[in-house]
Amino acid sequence: MKDVASYLLWPALVAAALAANHAGLRIGYPIVFFNASYLALAGALFMLERIMPHEARWRDDDGQLIPDIGHTLVSKSMVQILIASLTVMGAADALELSGASWWPHGWPLPLQILLGLVIAEFGFYWAHRLAHEWPLLWRFHAIHHSVTRLWFVNTGRFHFVDTVASVGFGLAVGLALGIPKEIIIWVSAITAYLGLLTHCNVEMRCGPFNYLFNTPCLHRWHHSMVPEEGNRNYGENLMIYDQLFGTFINPPRRPPVRIGIREPMPATLAGQILHPFRARGQNRKGPGLKRMGPPEYRERQSEAQP
Repeated sequence: MKDVASYLLWPALVAAALAANHAGLRIGYPIVFFNASYLALAGALFMLERIMPHEARWRDDDGQLIPDIGHTLVSKSMVQILIASLTVMGAADALELSGASWWPHGWPLPLQILLGLVIAEFGFYWAHRLAHEWPLLWRFHAIHHSVTRLWFVNTGRFHFVDTVASVGFGLAVGLALGIPKEIIIWVSAITAYLGLLTHCNVEMRCGPFNYLFNTPCLHRWHHSMVPEEGNRNYGENLMIYDQLFGTFINPPRRPPVRIGIREPMPATLAGQILHPFRARGQNRKGPGLKRMGPPEYRERQSEAQP
């Protein structure tokens, strides 16, 4: 029964979340329905991580619950809300009013959403790839890769500078091309839903979806300590640019259990926020980690060294 569920879970959860978002837009309560569906998806993943985990060891406490939640509140919530409400929506309205948009409004909504995802993904992809390849940006992105386990709670574990860069790249491309406000809302919602799913510790087998979308199966490779594995699969929602630029990876074996980076990282939320501004001489590119935080966390980091 669990084998069958592992194949059905990813598309079923995505479909349910998208249906809820569509209902909210249709009746005029997009924020309410999005928040409700996002929390419902998080709740479902919380239960599934206990019923059918991908890795049993990833259920162990790593001492990072407070920093994970803190980064989510500071980075994902505050920054994205500010950008979306004050900057993005205003720019989208200005573009639409100026008549600069070439957007194919006559297309069916699913095709418009897909086009919006493809356009925004170009910015997301290069923002993510540069965060691995440019040492200055890696200082901030390393916060996310410093986790020693993957579960839905560390979905939002991003330094706020990292979040601004990623969201800015992704939405700037879309805004420059005149993506309508409704499609921006859809892209933002899908990014949030898929973000929860890609980090969850649930046994899911995504099959052909792995070649189109960013799935938990693919993203676990991205958190590998091995550079040849961790510096791959940069896609936020789609894998189109990983396929195009040769950074796609999906080996026929199980992803590594031991994940992290090879550089020191403070254990506290405040320490992690300040760390990139203090990290001089640590210009290592890409994934890899040494020690971090409380004794039990440091022990797991030591085990993670190859």
